[in-house]
Amino acid sequence: MDDPAARPQAPAVEVPPPEFGRVVAGEHDEGAGYHVRRSRGTQDWLLLHTVAGAGLLRPSAGLPLRLGPGSAALIAPGTVHDYGTDPVAGRWRLLYAHVHPPASWTALLDWPEAAPGTGLITLGAEVEARVLPSLRSAARATRLEVGCPELFALNGLEAALLWYDTQNPRRHRIDERLLRVLEHVDAHLAEDLSLRRLAEVAHLSPSRFSHLFSAQVGSAPAAYVEAQRLELAAHLLELTPDAVARIARRVGYEDPLYFSRRFRARHGVSPREHRARRRA
Repeated sequence: MDDPAARPQAPAVEVPPPEFGRVVAGEHDEGAGYHVRRSRGTQDWLLLHTVAGAGLLRPSAGLPLRLGPGSAALIAPGTVHDYGTDPVAGRWRLLYAHVHPPASWTALLDWPEAAPGTGLITLGAEVEARVLPSLRSAARATRLEVGCPELFALNGLEAALLWYDTQNPRRHRIDERLLRVLEHVDAHLAEDLSLRRLAEVAHLSPSRFSHLFSAQVGSAPAAYVEAQRLELAAHLLELTPDAVARIARRVGYEDPLYFSRRFRARHGVSPREHRARRRA
């Protein structure tokens, strides 16, 4: 088996810490000669996400880490930086971000440690498809010369970290097929959301999907769908003048009487009573 430790990288070039305010982000597409080092690390957090090719990250202790497509490394302040293109791959396309994070991000930065001061998470295609636009949004924002570019960049980076967090084994990790289903439910509440249809979205058999969904989400698919429909209905009753029958159709109920019964069972009052109480 090929040993990453034996791969002869190009000589490392010592580079200074970047100078920036709260966040700087970007994208590199590097060849085989790319290998940089910061012997004392930096005072910020550094995120490296491989888009294509591969990189080698050499921590101060332990074996080198290979960062293939979908892999992200999070390097803590004060940790030696020694990374570059994997010579076997010959190319490394990566998105990066240096950030001084707000205190509210503490939990989002608690990644599984692959080496001292270095966290590592590898994403599947479903979640990576959501992370990459957020990281690219952060990179574009740091080049803005109008508005509040740092805040835009922080928003993009925080969105990416929230998606990484769904795959963090230190917390409640959600199967990415279920993430696809949850997003589908939210976007299609007025449509067919039967067990069979949701299983098709997840590309699973109905029985396997039902078991996985109940285990990870904490409720059966039908109960989850109904809860989402009735919560949206409550907001629509509060915020719009639409008739109850129209709101029922907007959240997937063709029979307004059945909708009213299910609404009362969840909220304790009829739709009309709910609207009157909220507006009072």
